[in-house]
Amino acid sequence: MNIAYLDCFSGISGDMFLAALVDAGVPFSVLQDAVSSLNLGARLELRRVDRSGIDSAKVDVLTTEGELAENAPAATSLTTHSHPHDHTPGDGGHTHSHEHEHSHEHEDSHEHSHGRSLPIIQSIIRSSSLPLAVQTIALKAFELLGTAEAKIHNVPVENIHFHEVGAVDAIADIVGVAAGCHWLATERKIERWICSPLNVGSGHVHCAHGTFPVPAPATLELLRDLPVYTSGVKRELVTPTGAALLRALNVTSSNFPAIRMSATGYGAGSRDIPGKPNVLRLVIGEAVSADPVEQQPSQTKARIGIIETTIDDATPELLSYVADRLLAAGASDVYRTPIQMKKGRTGTQLTVLCSPSKAQMLQKIVFAETTTLGLRYREEQKLMLLRSFVSEETAWGPITIKIGTLESGEEVNCAPEFEDCRAIAEKHGVPLKRVMQAAMAAHSLKDGNA
Repeated sequence: MNIAYLDCFSGISGDMFLAALVDAGVPFSVLQDAVSSLNLGARLELRRVDRSGIDSAKVDVLTTEGELAENAPAATSLTTHSHPHDHTPGDGGHTHSHEHEHSHEHEDSHEHSHGRSLPIIQSIIRSSSLPLAVQTIALKAFELLGTAEAKIHNVPVENIHFHEVGAVDAIADIVGVAAGCHWLATERKIERWICSPLNVGSGHVHCAHGTFPVPAPATLELLRDLPVYTSGVKRELVTPTGAALLRALNVTSSNFPAIRMSATGYGAGSRDIPGKPNVLRLVIGEAVSADPVEQQPSQTKARIGIIETTIDDATPELLSYVADRLLAAGASDVYRTPIQMKKGRTGTQLTVLCSPSKAQMLQKIVFAETTTLGLRYREEQKLMLLRSFVSEETAWGPITIKIGTLESGEEVNCAPEFEDCRAIAEKHGVPLKRVMQAAMAAHSLKDGNA
């Protein structure tokens, strides 16, 4: 299994993540094209910087005039209609200044004082030419940000307006990272993202709601169930954007894993921290057993949470919306099954599959967005075949095949990657089913299974 490991010893932010991706081998043009597709008048600039002796990549977001977007605080990243956002300078370096060490996140001067709402940001992303997989990651990050802030302020997510993270440069950070991660998934076959315990920093931030300790409440909510610590640095090291991107990628946390490394990258924050390199390290490679003698199991085991409820008084449109919200909030899958309920009523069973760590949050969404008065929750053991990928040549170009195998190496399942097939079908004007059949035929001939 190919994995990507984020070593967050100096925290994580959107621009650090962008730079680490480029330094680890993601073509800069992939990020540039993604940002350009938003039509927000922004572009990226790549340069090299030194951070405590480490040569690192640095990515900045520039406006159409070529000006670097002004840095600003990021911890209190959202506002509600009733609480305009405002930052108060503090003392002792414990508060946010307009030179935040990581992020570019700031209020776009062309937006009103409340910033962009979630529907506006969703519209910007969905109306772009970004691949669906890239849109999904970016939309999920913003949905998670909105949900976290809505919970903190006890207001509907629709009332949340993004302030710093609704600015042009912050949108560019999130979309650029989404595009880079998608490139790694398709070109380097990255299947899993892992992060180290997170150094969140320390000190305080001042905002319209008062003075809060680092990490700020919404950031802390996003980091639920992930190991965090502080090295004592009096700065905010994990930004809301960084935390939301981790969640959007469904990261798990561990110390440095056993890995056969193929690439590393260092993404710089905006400031030097005395005695500590202010960088995010990204390591890419193939997971290996820590014990060379240990045999890989035939199936991977994991716990999975199952949320179920039956509903007989909701429209299909409402249930479709609920499913989208649950997926954006981190559900592994959501499906609806027609059922016959008591008194002859036709209903729908809503089933949500998720990581147990996300079950409570998703249950709240089900209660808030549907008419149900109760639900069922249980955990079960999930068994997964070992997965690998091969590239097969067709008349229109290469297509990735995902393969499921047993410990013996016996192939028991295989399927062409849908996004590869769709891209070829659209480019060459060929029916999608024909492309998928050609990919499977190429794989069968290669393995002598025809």
